[in-house]
Amino acid sequence: MLRRWLDRIYLAAGAVSAAFIALICVLMVAQSIMRELGLRTGAINDIVAWFCAAAAFLAMAHAFKHGDFVRVTLLLEKLSPRRCRQLEVVSLAIGSVAVGYLMWAACSYTYESWEFNDISQGLLPMPLWIPQLSFALGSILLWVAVVDEFIIVLRGGVPTFVRAVEERHAKGDFSSDI
Repeated sequence: MLRRWLDRIYLAAGAVSAAFIALICVLMVAQSIMRELGLRTGAINDIVAWFCAAAAFLAMAHAFKHGDFVRVTLLLEKLSPRRCRQLEVVSLAIGSVAVGYLMWAACSYTYESWEFNDISQGLLPMPLWIPQLSFALGSILLWVAVVDEFIIVLRGGVPTFVRAVEERHAKGDFSSDI
């Protein structure tokens, strides 16, 4: 049940990220039309920048779990399965700590913005913690995904991202390898 719940959260975060990308497209087209009509569009740049950050950070857990992060497998392909697993464990342990630090920093940064009532400097005055929330949530989700993979590998399982890539390769899809 926990596995299904986590997978749904990763998928939902990916879907929200995709929605932000679609909104960026809509805003950019609207901005182009507004410029042609002589209307002011300055605040749209701020919103698009915040949406870009939201799309990037909310997509990270989904991308990680589906094998869409860049992995250097040249060394892994040359190792025995036992050594490969050991290297995966070490890599995921280091990744858990590194992403844990990112999560702590992102959440602290967002909390401080809320605590001090930081307001954006652009044309659209907004409390900064609102757009920064996607940074914090995305880093939390990525940390959960990395720890999730770490636990899978510690239990002797094949990492989800490895299975996802193998499934794509089995279907003849090598587009992520380019």
